[in-house]
Amino acid sequence: MNNVRTVSDTKRTFYNLHTRPINTIYRRVVEELMVEMHLLSVNIDFSYNPIYALGVVTTFDRFMEGYQPERDQESIFNALCQAIETDPQHYRHDAQRLQAVAKGLPVKDLIGWLAQTTYLDRDTDLQAQLQAIANNPNFKYNRLFAIGVFSLLEQSDPELVKDEKQLTEALKAIAAGLHLSDDKLNKDLELYRSNLEKMAQALVVMADMLSADRKKREQRKQQSTTSVAPPSSNE
Repeated sequence: MNNVRTVSDTKRTFYNLHTRPINTIYRRVVEELMVEMHLLSVNIDFSYNPIYALGVVTTFDRFMEGYQPERDQESIFNALCQAIETDPQHYRHDAQRLQAVAKGLPVKDLIGWLAQTTYLDRDTDLQAQLQAIANNPNFKYNRLFAIGVFSLLEQSDPELVKDEKQLTEALKAIAAGLHLSDDKLNKDLELYRSNLEKMAQALVVMADMLSADRKKREQRKQQSTTSVAPPSSNE
């Protein structure tokens, strides 16, 4: 008997947990992230790690930025994690922990640590996770892990990730140290940044449309409330 949860099971659970409608422009983001997390969760080679968690949190927070009503963001994130039978607070806690570590490190030290060329006595759990990844020939690399790596670099040195040459060199070193494909790492992050730009553009367009619609409504309201004075008679 096959008891592996299906994508449909996960989606059904999600919409049972978060019952409010999701704004159209964001629904695709949520569902794509949900499917990606689901497929990883049922993959025999996949194992949770804090860098993956940071990738999930970063992806959600970046793409859901500006979502209204704002209070729904937490409900959507919680339902997303619970739908694949994981703890949302675990993701948030690990993401915040790694962000704090990255912010407290010079980026060269961080790159060396991630690349396994430098040992830092900072976070024993992350150190062990990095060693396990480097030593696991069956490590299930994924896009969300790549985004977690990018987020660590960004937290440590926001300027480095804007410099294509420096970023490429950093990713190459990290990929070599963890025995990952730097080509996949680069391509996944190029797509991630491209999609962020597209989302930002779509939000600008949507804001412009809403603003234009609001102006039209206000104009119609003014026209309907402005009483037309009857012609004056001087006769």
